[in-house]
Amino acid sequence: MLPASLYDPTAPSPFPALTRAVNSTSNASSDAASSMLPHNSTLAQKFMQGGGGRLMLPSASERGVKQPIELYSGEFYAACTVGGILSCGLTHTAVTPLDVVKCNSQIDPVKYKGIANGFAVTIREGGLRGVVRGWGPTAWGYSIQGAGKFGLYEFFKKYYADLVGDDFYHNYKTVVYLAGSASAEFFADIGLCPFEAVKVKVQTSPGFAKGLVDGMPKFIALEGVAGLWKGIVPLWGRQIPYTMMKFACFENTVVALYKYVVPKPKEQCNKVEQLGVSFAAGYIAGVFCAVVSHPADNLVSKLNAMKGATMGDVINEMGWYALFTRGLPLRIIMVGTLTGLQWGIYDAFKVYVGLPTTGAAPAPQKATT
Repeated sequence: MLPASLYDPTAPSPFPALTRAVNSTSNASSDAASSMLPHNSTLAQKFMQGGGGRLMLPSASERGVKQPIELYSGEFYAACTVGGILSCGLTHTAVTPLDVVKCNSQIDPVKYKGIANGFAVTIREGGLRGVVRGWGPTAWGYSIQGAGKFGLYEFFKKYYADLVGDDFYHNYKTVVYLAGSASAEFFADIGLCPFEAVKVKVQTSPGFAKGLVDGMPKFIALEGVAGLWKGIVPLWGRQIPYTMMKFACFENTVVALYKYVVPKPKEQCNKVEQLGVSFAAGYIAGVFCAVVSHPADNLVSKLNAMKGATMGDVINEMGWYALFTRGLPLRIIMVGTLTGLQWGIYDAFKVYVGLPTTGAAPAPQKATT
């Protein structure tokens, strides 16, 4: 589902203008990232060899058993960042058809009546291409968001655990999970917001644009550069509660599954069993995520579809009941599946590079100096 240029260094970029803009900062980013990593580490060498700003991580077999990634090191956070890119970028792009129907049902519930009717109307008016409208900004936006969501979560979780001390962390882990995930999502959404704005406009305004390359300039011409971030507050309102629930619920559900459902401790489970727990816990967390973040999701969709609208305008038009319920069943299916797959992909990547799966682990230890 993702363009070949995201994983094949020889493939031409489908977004040449955007690629030139990204590459203009890639050298500085590469220097900054490499300076954060030990220069004799495998990851630092792989990063510098990647070319074009691409980060290439070695598998556990490539590194060898004697050179594991040290927890909470620069290499660890880089691995988590790449895992987050894959986790969010792949899954959100894969469910673009569901997202198209969801967004349109939120904007025009009279025309798009339910899931089946929504797909039928979309295909009738736009063909099969109609159900994948907006996949470009989806892939780019949620890959950027995934990098911040997962990479920064691991950083902030460790930072806050050190800040409050072992005793507090042991007794109030969930507080640390909530604070770490909220902090991570705050920054992740700043990167996501411009792409989300273009995505919603492409998906809900037939004929506006084909995708990211022509959609971004048209959006800027209509709303100005600042308009790309006009939905940042409701986006935070949607994504921060969602992510807090996603991480805190997941971490606690993993512990509960190993304690009450899985008949043996995590340490005695093989990697496939551990990844199964990750997916199950992620799906359960996703259902709760959908419910708590749905009103803000409706706000984001309407704000980006209606030029000049404010949050008050949207609430007055929809009413509070519709704000909380319109499109909710489809979003529960979409977000539950998304969240389960995201945790499965993220933990699978961590296992691939030799790291343990997330959750049911001892408290982060302070780095020795």
